[in-house]
Amino acid sequence: IEIDTNTLDDKVLFKSDGMPTYHLANIVDDHLMEISHVIRGEEWLPSLALHKQLYDAFEWGAPIFAHLPLILKPTGNGKLSKRDGEKGGFPIFPLQWNASVGYREAGYFPEAVVNFLALLGWNPGTEEEILSLDALSDAFTIDRVNKSGARFDPDKTVWYNHQYLQKKTDAILATQFMPLLGEHIDLELESAQTDYVQNVVSLIKERANFVTDFWELSHYFFTAPTTYDEKAIRKQWKEGSAEIMNQLVSFLETITNFSSENLEVSIKEWIAKKELSFGKVMPPLRLVIVGDMKGPHLFDIMGQIGKEECLGRIKTAITSLG
Repeated sequence: IEIDTNTLDDKVLFKSDGMPTYHLANIVDDHLMEISHVIRGEEWLPSLALHKQLYDAFEWGAPIFAHLPLILKPTGNGKLSKRDGEKGGFPIFPLQWNASVGYREAGYFPEAVVNFLALLGWNPGTEEEILSLDALSDAFTIDRVNKSGARFDPDKTVWYNHQYLQKKTDAILATQFMPLLGEHIDLELESAQTDYVQNVVSLIKERANFVTDFWELSHYFFTAPTTYDEKAIRKQWKEGSAEIMNQLVSFLETITNFSSENLEVSIKEWIAKKELSFGKVMPPLRLVIVGDMKGPHLFDIMGQIGKEECLGRIKTAITSLG
């Protein structure tokens, strides 16, 4: 970069009350802290010549300066601002700042945010997108930083958080979920309860972007449905569904091994023996167990909540839906 110093104006270095202005304080502070590299946003380029002149005036060796491109709005037009986050419903700050929710409070993992930001305007020269802090540190070189601004993509930050959530163990995620779960149900921190939560997490985490998504994705593992999705009722609960569910109750009562694997084999054999279509049994069965048509593999859900809970839910739904 070449700058014609004849175009620079005279800067005030001391205020009338004797306090130094930012430019002077910045130079002195960096020198006393023995800063070797100053890496800052490109909006500071207009101040570069002044800062270099101040170092020369003090006869101090100037640090190496590097100016990074700006993070741009999701539209790509202009610098990203706090207002963009408020308008788009995504965080801007790492932590809560006044009324603005930060990435931590929004449920993002620190390593996901670091990974995303590192690849915003820089790349390692490969197609790899998931990089640990150590890997980023080893791979980073300033010459691979883009010269143009990088458009901020809030959906990509969610994608990164999803990737890091999938990498975490079920035990760690269950530990993080327990306090949130305790806000909805009476939770006893016994080993059996902890194991149950861990098993639930293993079934639903693939659909989650944040730990805070877990309750919405898993509430039917902990509480029986009290209402049923109206659209699902109209589509799945047909004439004869109640009778089929009654027959299924009688069959399920005879099953002693209520594992997911055995349930799948047994119920499919029962459907074939009764000469019923799969569609007449499985959709209404999911409706009465879950309350709507969402969730992981139905046999996994049934095996997890257990025989008595399944029978109770089916009987309740038969009475409720008729």
